[in-house]
Amino acid sequence: MTIYNDSEEEDFIYDEEIEAFTDWMKDAGYTRYTQKSYLSDVYEFLNSHAIRNKPLDEMKKRHVLSFLSSARTRGVSDSTRNRKHAAVSCFFKALIELEMAEHNPAFGIKKAKTEHNKAPVYLDEIKITEFMQSVEGKYRTRNLTIFLFMAYMGLRVGEVHGLNLNDYNPERGTLQVLGKGRKWRTLPVPNAVATILNQAIEERLSPWRDGETALFISQKGTRLSIRNIQQIATDTFDRFQSHIEPEQRLPYSSHKLRHSFATMLLRQGTDLRTVQELLGHSSIQTTTIYTHVSNREKEEAISKLDVQLPFEIK
Repeated sequence: MTIYNDSEEEDFIYDEEIEAFTDWMKDAGYTRYTQKSYLSDVYEFLNSHAIRNKPLDEMKKRHVLSFLSSARTRGVSDSTRNRKHAAVSCFFKALIELEMAEHNPAFGIKKAKTEHNKAPVYLDEIKITEFMQSVEGKYRTRNLTIFLFMAYMGLRVGEVHGLNLNDYNPERGTLQVLGKGRKWRTLPVPNAVATILNQAIEERLSPWRDGETALFISQKGTRLSIRNIQQIATDTFDRFQSHIEPEQRLPYSSHKLRHSFATMLLRQGTDLRTVQELLGHSSIQTTTIYTHVSNREKEEAISKLDVQLPFEIK
């Protein structure tokens, strides 16, 4: 994955650092998806006009700011801008640990403010059922199982992607899930989900190579990729909202099914600590975003108050 300058005559001078960073991420347990995203961002940074071919020890905070400002000018979201910042910072952190750099020019740069208090988009129980009815096609059972894992067990896309056959214990009715930070959690599989899961295993596509343990196989005979799962979700959500005018459609995505799972649990009275464990959050603060309530619920709560005025209304 060597990248060249505009002249395409001079080799990319940071190949050794990139290779070291890649090894560092693998050893640290970063997922393939994160590795790919971070490498893409770091390549973009190292090829930017602000620092092209500049020695690492000459890179300053202003060079990182210039890179991030350029990304903002192109219209990237605050979350994407923050990811690029995190990637560059992680790159220099790795090089410092490997004694290939002496300072981190990304250190101390503030993150872009994102809408932390904005209620996440989610589907209620009725809409989840309607969405599941929108799952169609040749691989319907496989895809339905994937969405059930997200909507009724709270799995992330990357966690679904990484599932292997032996992660499911049909006797105990449990699923072992490897989450962020390479932390395992054991989840009970609802009976209805287990029924579809067992059928999906029976219909599992034959992998093209022996020893492939992936639970979900693509039509090419390989482990179903994260991008494939996201695209399947996008296509299904398009069918789900096909009767709605495009400008009125909600920005649903595969991750919104996980949002829906958390919201349903909390509305049923599940305590926050249990929801945190089920979602695999390292911090309970992350879980609190799902404690949002609807406007209707707010109106119902207020309407129950017996307002006493100290005067008569004319």
